[in-house]
Amino acid sequence: MNRKRISSGSSFEAQIGYSRAVVAGNWVFVSGTTGFDYAAMTIADTLLEQTEQCLKNIQAALQQAGSDLRDVVRVTYVLPNGNDFEQCWPVLRHYFGDIRPAAMMISAGLADPRMQIEIEVTAIKPEFHAKAFQG
Repeated sequence: MNRKRISSGSSFEAQIGYSRAVVAGNWVFVSGTTGFDYAAMTIADTLLEQTEQCLKNIQAALQQAGSDLRDVVRVTYVLPNGNDFEQCWPVLRHYFGDIRPAAMMISAGLADPRMQIEIEVTAIKPEFHAKAFQG
């Protein structure tokens, strides 16, 4: 099976030794992604802004992989404070409201105290959708 690695250009990827995403066959696995703006290596102060940036970063990785947010079948949210999760719902509903992937929220510490959310997704590339659901 061919594997393709996708990079966001984040210094974290080289320092830690991972890829932003990996394409394996028809699947796209996007690593836990935070609200950093990787071009500027800055992060917003609010949870909502970080959630929005996470999803923009994920969308960019999916596009490099030949996929899109509408192809997401599973999502995992990680927040240091699980009680804050409800604050994210309007942003998550905006991006995933019609897609409605399988989802899970975990409360755990993140690598940098400025990080308020990390999101990981799994997507299946569009060409597989058509093949899987034919006759």
